[in-house]
Amino acid sequence: MSRPSDHIDAPPQREDPEVVQPKLGPTGWIRWFWRQLTSMRTALFLLLLLAIAAVPGSLVPQRSSDPNGVTKYFSENPSLAPVLDKLQFFDVYTSVWFSAIYLLLFASLIGCIIPRTRHHFEAMRAKPPRTPVRLTRMSGFQARILPAALRPDAPDPILTARDVLKANRYRVALYQDARSTSVSAERGYLRETGNLVFHIALLGVLLAIGVGGGFGYTGQKIVVEGQSFVNSLPSYNSFNPGRFFNDASLVPFSIGVDKLDVAYETKNRDAIGTPLDYTAHVKTTGPGDASSDTTIKVNEPLAIGGTNVYLLGNGYAPTITVKDPAGKVVFNDSVPFIPQADPNLTSLGFVKVPDGLKQQVGMIGFFYPTVTESSTGGGALASKFPGLNDPVLSLNVYAGDLGVDDGVPQSVYSLNTDTLEQLAGPPTKTKALQLKPGQTVELPNGLGTISLDGVKRFATLEVHHDPAQIWVLVFAILILAGLLTSLFVPRRRLWVKAVENPDGSLTLEYAGLARGEDPNLLAAVTAVADQHSRALAGSPKT
Repeated sequence: MSRPSDHIDAPPQREDPEVVQPKLGPTGWIRWFWRQLTSMRTALFLLLLLAIAAVPGSLVPQRSSDPNGVTKYFSENPSLAPVLDKLQFFDVYTSVWFSAIYLLLFASLIGCIIPRTRHHFEAMRAKPPRTPVRLTRMSGFQARILPAALRPDAPDPILTARDVLKANRYRVALYQDARSTSVSAERGYLRETGNLVFHIALLGVLLAIGVGGGFGYTGQKIVVEGQSFVNSLPSYNSFNPGRFFNDASLVPFSIGVDKLDVAYETKNRDAIGTPLDYTAHVKTTGPGDASSDTTIKVNEPLAIGGTNVYLLGNGYAPTITVKDPAGKVVFNDSVPFIPQADPNLTSLGFVKVPDGLKQQVGMIGFFYPTVTESSTGGGALASKFPGLNDPVLSLNVYAGDLGVDDGVPQSVYSLNTDTLEQLAGPPTKTKALQLKPGQTVELPNGLGTISLDGVKRFATLEVHHDPAQIWVLVFAILILAGLLTSLFVPRRRLWVKAVENPDGSLTLEYAGLARGEDPNLLAAVTAVADQHSRALAGSPKT
């Protein structure tokens, strides 16, 4: 095949085709890194990475929420725990690597949102684009003829089309060329608005969680029936403040537990002992000394003093009295026994008697709400039901220096027996002391007597203060609203063109174009064409 006469060959290539690329330099590399960081793909990747980085926080105990669990993990995993500690796995949410991902996600989202918001604002103010020359290439194209005989009585077709499109909430613009006039219309900018609201609200949630975690606090307190606690630092059994917490922000209030009602399943043989309901009847004294009687349930927290008070659990607090050989009371208290990994509330507790006896005495006890012989045999006891049907308290007795005089704080939920002499309980020859409510038994070595006067319940309360929780709720609602808007509001353009024919008639062309998937685009074009036809037929020219 011969070449056209006006064909020009490409210029000859240089002998050395190597292209020398300009160097980016420090500023160029920073600009390139910023563009990569602020891309939506990077933002989605960082969001996924943040979710993955949070996984270790649910696999191992965290110092901020379960310091005792961390201590237990170290004792059970002496080789692995130090390695995990160096990697900050016990402080996941304040670790360097989690904070780095969090801050990078912030920067990425901000870098994505600002230019998109500016572009969206400019697009909303701009006119709809010019009508394409060939509408036949567009989706849903169709043409209708307005005969020349009807034109004198029909209104202007383009102005009528503009009114129809406006009635359907389209933004419109009129255009004209040598042979045709047209109207260009578009709608669906709310879709991009919803998309921006989604991303801004997501950024707001991350910010609110960070602020709430920094200025908030969480504390736990065990409160026995008939006792109360005050919202102050010394009153808590454990307290986990945020990084920016100030104890002056504690709002003064008190909560007294009058009674704890617990219901268990007793009819279904396959679920006997399953808890059905926990209800703590409390008396509160809030800010301003206003008192009221209310209840706290597992999924119904108490709102007081800017905090939410949750009922996390319950247990038993045997009331124990210790007397010296002369009958003088040296110890009397309701001691909380912490339930172990047992649905029937087999509980572990510690009793310390530092004064009043000739030796300091410590006891490690097990409380069985409904006692039975353990399936392991050997005289071991167990509980077969969590209710108080046949309660028994078993105590191993130790004597010696409890270490309470050293000035070093001790947990009431532990007893160091390394320097103590065991007087009763395995493996000694003296059996462990066993008491039922109302019983009194002798302590070993003539130290005195101990009695179980009764059994009370206790409630485990968690006080949670998050100053940003309302904002988290607001942003979460905005996330959902923005997501639904971006999913269900179609972004589309429609055009109506009137082309003059040689015989005096008009060809009315209709077409549309969607941004993204829009299965209803063809129906939308047809609906506009039908409305336009009815408007032309039913409204005489004025």
